[in-house]
Amino acid sequence: MRTLTILITFLVVTLVGCSEKEDKTRSRTAYAKKTTEAPAKKAEPASKRIDLTNKGIGPITDITLEDAINQDLAAHGADVYQKMCTACHKVEKKHIGPSPKGILERRTPEWVMNMILNPEQMVKEDQLAKDLLIEFNGSPMANQNLTEEDARAVLEYFRTL
Repeated sequence: MRTLTILITFLVVTLVGCSEKEDKTRSRTAYAKKTTEAPAKKAEPASKRIDLTNKGIGPITDITLEDAINQDLAAHGADVYQKMCTACHKVEKKHIGPSPKGILERRTPEWVMNMILNPEQMVKEDQLAKDLLIEFNGSPMANQNLTEEDARAVLEYFRTL
């Protein structure tokens, strides 16, 4: 009787062990099939995208930048930037908004000034501004009500970064 009990216990343990191995094999096979699919390619973030044709929407339609940086204008722009922009923008890194460093390598001067002067309309009508709004978690750029002269000074400061 004892031998029969041991034999039945052995058979039950063997059957349970074999069925678990079979399930693990199925899981590995299903997992292997999933990993063979190509991963989706992420789109380039709007802050890194280069668009040197878009002038944006607003009062600025054409700007001609001199080759030499106007140091007095850039100093005034640095002062305006420090007072009005640093709560959301950091020169060296993303913050609440994008870094202005190298902005003129990615955007037209007109687009930059229109974004400074007319952020509400830009976010409604300019696709790049809409994409930036999404990238920066829906934090719209505040309209600081700068004059065109102050916005131009900030643009000149951006040229020094």
